[in-house]
Amino acid sequence: MVKVMLFAHLREQIGTGEIEINSFKGTVKELKEYLQINHSLNNLDSIMTAVNEEFCHDETMVYEGDIIALIPPVGIVKSSMKTK
Repeated sequence: MVKVMLFAHLREQIGTGEIEINSFKGTVKELKEYLQINHSLNNLDSIMTAVNEEFCHDETMVYEGDIIALIPPVGIVKSSMKTK
């Protein structure tokens, strides 16, 4: 089993923070394609990915027992508050 952790709008998009996938072996790119087809997660190209708490590339292999985190980019919000 592979556990996929979802954050921010990805979590909201499907209504849960994690997905468990049985018997998956492939690359991060293949996992993203699987999630787009089977869980209707869209626009995963700009998503940062970590496998077992280490950031990785789309070519990284995913194996049974891995925990994958899909982390959307975070925008910087400018504040009108001034610092002294």
